[in-house]
Amino acid sequence: MFVDRARIFIKSGKGGDGAVTFRREPYVPEGGPDGGDGGRGGSVIFEASRNLRTLMDFKYKKKYQAENGANGMKKKQYGKSGKDLVIKVPEGTMVFDEETGTLLGDLTKDGQRFVAAKGGRGGKGNVHFKSSVRQTPNFAEAGGFSIERTVILELKLIADVGLVGFPNVGKSSLLSVCSKARPKIANYHFTTIVPNLGVCDLGYSSFVIADIAGIIEGASQGAGMGFQFLKHIERTKVLIHVVDVSGSEGRDPIEDFEKINRELAGYSDRLAQKPQIVCANKIDLIDDEDEKYLEFKSYVESKGIKVFPVSAPINIGVPELMNEVAALLETVEAQPEESFYEMFDFEKEEYDPEYKTVYAYRDDDGFVLEGKQLLKIFNSTNFNDIGSLRYLYKYIEKSGAIKKLLEMGLEEGDTIRIEDFEFEYVDEF
Repeated sequence: MFVDRARIFIKSGKGGDGAVTFRREPYVPEGGPDGGDGGRGGSVIFEASRNLRTLMDFKYKKKYQAENGANGMKKKQYGKSGKDLVIKVPEGTMVFDEETGTLLGDLTKDGQRFVAAKGGRGGKGNVHFKSSVRQTPNFAEAGGFSIERTVILELKLIADVGLVGFPNVGKSSLLSVCSKARPKIANYHFTTIVPNLGVCDLGYSSFVIADIAGIIEGASQGAGMGFQFLKHIERTKVLIHVVDVSGSEGRDPIEDFEKINRELAGYSDRLAQKPQIVCANKIDLIDDEDEKYLEFKSYVESKGIKVFPVSAPINIGVPELMNEVAALLETVEAQPEESFYEMFDFEKEEYDPEYKTVYAYRDDDGFVLEGKQLLKIFNSTNFNDIGSLRYLYKYIEKSGAIKKLLEMGLEEGDTIRIEDFEFEYVDEF
């Protein structure tokens, strides 16, 4: 089954907590803290692989989580870092953040990687909190938070040439003759229901051809297979426009040619601007001097597009067509990707200025404090140790949150809530 879109949940590993330990050897009279740091959490990494052709694997497995970092240990021993999780996807896969719609990464080359969710940093052990006035710190830092997000995977095939045209005009037959691909071929519409790839090897040159399922009128608005497969020709350099010039199904070749081009333009200006070569297929069903064919050929060539008479099943005209495609590919550069995708700013995520911000507000139940770093320090607090509690209070005070709450009417004895925990405010701590 060909799957070109998937929705999955990813979660990086949490950083390990720092250790709270003290030296107890009899030959070390002063002792002191020796808690080691926690290990880094594993990251979630996407990697492009040429060995994959579909997002089928993600149809059945929806959740992916990297390993957490191990907690620190005594004797200043670091916790083990969590193992990174590498998720392999086909070349041409774009990864979007579902919540914001921003593009996280576009994997177009085999082996290309990017980190979609970075693992949390390991927390510092209590050895880092020793000072001249705090000789025996009975607390350590909690490990960094994991990052979790739901992402949309969207596959756009990577091919040099795209075959476009109405259903049943002979695109699959042409692909089977010019390459070793074996697409399903039958005399009815929509025989091809998934894109097929084939490599055309001319000896002196080779290129990849994508056979796209038949486009119908209204495809650019989603009719038929619409958007589902039009996207697969966005990365191609050249289009082979296959037209049934015999009119075997009662359609007019010129009308077919114009309708398909309108659908390409309706989907994207970039598709309409791609170089085209017209494959006038089923030429064996008409005479070379057929009036309608000559009219069609003259009409298309007046637009500066070359027309090649072809009968794909019996290999008439196919070598000439492929040689022209190879020559055209040498002169055409790949168009840059669309610029309308908003790129996700990983640097901003890594150094988020809001990370240290403490938000103070009042709700129906009292006064509330929130913040990412606040929560990390709060999770690190040993509530049985006055030094640890004072460390938490000093952080909140330095952030300006206490001043904000006082301006909101905070008084001694009032309740302050952090997460699900409630504390009584004391003026002097």
